Amino acid sequence: AQDIAASRRFYEALGFVATHADAEVVGMKLEGFSFILQNYYVKEFAENCMVQLLVRNADAWWARVDGAALVAEFGVRPPRAPAMQDWGMKVGFLFDPSGVLWHVAETLF
Repeated sequence: AQDIAASRRFYEALGFVATHADAEVVGMKLEGFSFILQNYYVKEFAENCMVQLLVRNADAWWARVDGAALVAEFGVRPPRAPAMQDWGMKVGFLFDPSGVLWHVAETLF
């Protein structure tokens, strides 16, 4: 995370809960999914990193996303709501404050 406090607030705005936090790492969890934010930033890596979150219903998950608020509060690129992609999955796209691209994709099973 370029700014670990801002990243934590960003993910909390999406419904994630911090499970552990200190000056160097923050564990974030939402339902059965979790990841660790690290107080370490490499621009080239962050802007070339993509994380895929598989959900049962992309539209229902996306209902938690207030794109305008995320842009206003965190200065991120505007999220793109879920739509069917050429590769056969319904996917929504959002960028976190460090530039990491998230694919929120509906599972095929």
